[in-house]
Amino acid sequence: MDSAPFSNNFTNATCDVYIHFKAAKIIFTLFYVIVFMVGLSGNILALYITIQKHPKINSTTLYLIHLAVSDALFTLALPSRIVYIVRGFDWPLGEGPCRIFAVLFYINTYASINFMTWLSIDRYIAMVHPLRFARFRKVQNVKYICATVWVFVFLQTSPLLFISMTKENKGLITCMEYPNFERNPNLPKILLGACLLGYCLPVAIIIFCYFRVNVKLCRIARENPLTEKLGRNKKAITVILIVLLALLVCFTPYHITIIQYMIRKLLSPQNCWQQQAFKTSLQVSVCFMNLNCCIDPLIYFFAFKGYKKKVLEIIRRHITLPAFSSSKTISENNSTHATVSQIQGSGSGSAN
Repeated sequence: MDSAPFSNNFTNATCDVYIHFKAAKIIFTLFYVIVFMVGLSGNILALYITIQKHPKINSTTLYLIHLAVSDALFTLALPSRIVYIVRGFDWPLGEGPCRIFAVLFYINTYASINFMTWLSIDRYIAMVHPLRFARFRKVQNVKYICATVWVFVFLQTSPLLFISMTKENKGLITCMEYPNFERNPNLPKILLGACLLGYCLPVAIIIFCYFRVNVKLCRIARENPLTEKLGRNKKAITVILIVLLALLVCFTPYHITIIQYMIRKLLSPQNCWQQQAFKTSLQVSVCFMNLNCCIDPLIYFFAFKGYKKKVLEIIRRHITLPAFSSSKTISENNSTHATVSQIQGSGSGSAN
């Protein structure tokens, strides 16, 4: 009996991969509530500012708008995920809404990666080939690129609308959990292909853009360290660096978890302990991936001047108001004490 959970000949029915759900219920609820509040406010603010500055929209701003739309759509769907976790990983809304949430989840993931990649390409063209590939930075052409990205990502994820996403487990209805997908024997190959196309290729492109922009920046600094272009170029490389860090922090843990497990799964059956470890690491890495909604506003902050100005204005307002209130309270207290002292002084004078 003791060796049964570690046998390679087990079935999914004999292996409980949901052993971490009690702890996850509390931790994930707090995490997703924070992601919802920060992600929604940050991305809605970005959209609000860009609508105000509509005539001044350029290629960079256009990519940021689509990135914000993707994040906003996903964060608006997060309350259903929070309810699912609060109920102890019991999905109350049925099969259809579960499939819709799954599609929104993966659309957000791969739309974000694609728009980040194109944002890096945009910065690369602006610095390294400003004349040769200038047509790719024209607003009209960028609109076509963004539309193509949405169509491509939807075609990637739309098959999920025709796959069963819910499964009964010990009286609970789980939604979009990995064991729900294992009925497809070709799943490891499909996921490895998706990781290669949707993650590895974009990361390679962004690293290439960062390297080439960095080389150009070093050459400009060496030729003329006082040029005004140096400041603008540093901004461009900062944007690409933040995009790269966002991809590495948010999306790398998930894709590495998927890639290594699927390769091992193709080579040999995975025992119960390995499945439990994979399920736990998958839940944690998905949290990192959803953190992307909160990281993207950091990209807006450095890439979008209007967003940076508005955020700093809000921060200053919140810092200034408490300081003003406290100084006002102190002055009122001082004047009150002075008034009381005057009354007491006049009272003592009358007594004398």
